[in-house]
Amino acid sequence: MSDTPAWSAGPGTPPEQPVRIAPTESEAAREALTRVRTEVAKAVVGQEAAVSGLVIALLCRGHVLLEGVPGVAKTLLVRALSASLSLTTTRVQFTPDLMPGDVTGSLVYDARTAQFDFREGPVFTNILLADEINRTPPKTQASLLEAMEERQVSVDGKPRPLPDPFVVAATQNPVEYEGTYALPEAQLDRFLLKLTMPLPPREVELEVLARHAAGFDPRDLAAAGVRPVAGADDLAAATHAVRQVTIDPAVMGYVVDVVRATRSSPSLALGVSPRGATALLATSRAWAWLAGRDYVTPDDVKALARPTLRHRVQLRPEAELEGVSVEGVLDSVLATVPVPR
Repeated sequence: MSDTPAWSAGPGTPPEQPVRIAPTESEAAREALTRVRTEVAKAVVGQEAAVSGLVIALLCRGHVLLEGVPGVAKTLLVRALSASLSLTTTRVQFTPDLMPGDVTGSLVYDARTAQFDFREGPVFTNILLADEINRTPPKTQASLLEAMEERQVSVDGKPRPLPDPFVVAATQNPVEYEGTYALPEAQLDRFLLKLTMPLPPREVELEVLARHAAGFDPRDLAAAGVRPVAGADDLAAATHAVRQVTIDPAVMGYVVDVVRATRSSPSLALGVSPRGATALLATSRAWAWLAGRDYVTPDDVKALARPTLRHRVQLRPEAELEGVSVEGVLDSVLATVPVPR
């Protein structure tokens, strides 16, 4: 991936006394998530890295933003992941006329009782597929802010908790495309990862065509053999195991140094916030656990730095005019910050 290495084998503060997971239970959870990758591969070709990113988000109880031009299987990827998990999934097609209440739910008058009852919106689910999120105006985009950060929805002054886990998997086309609205910085910062999905290489595209020629129908994942192979218990065990992954103070210092280096970069008008540092810590621990280790290395931090940080920085206008890219700036930061030995 352009984002993370190929698959091997909210952010939040861990509890003071995390539940200890036996090695056998931790390994069983890891094997279950490995089976998820196998199921997704039945429907999506050549996107192992994006699958890894989605799994990392589930382990960290974070949200994912998938960006790519139309037709690179962004929606199919999330649908296939959802089909491989025994979790509730809802899809919302974001359009210019979508209203906030269409996402969060609203109060509906019941003539029989002469009262207003709350009717839950599609946000009350485990995995919310927010399809083409940047095709709806900012007012409706903002309806997800509380849900993504607080895991609740407030209607008529009453907070209503969302299911656990709750993960938003949003897709968007590049912002320069017609009919799109750029997501505000406050909302971008609530996504744990931003995964870019480029056009596939020739050999992958040939395999895609071969599958379709053999009768594959992306609208019928059951016919493709995609089935649930992991559930909420597996994810809970995996999440507890990830929180037990240790990180040496020197590696933790490396995370802080990488984040602080973005704030002093002459090419950036906005560097990474402390929330971004906690996100990088969380994703690095999840990646280390998926690789079968109980400790974080600097390579884990490097592997997750780009997808975790790329949407949390903002280029200066003059840097954009000079052709500088966010990816280039992050590569420069990783190349110059000393790596602990």
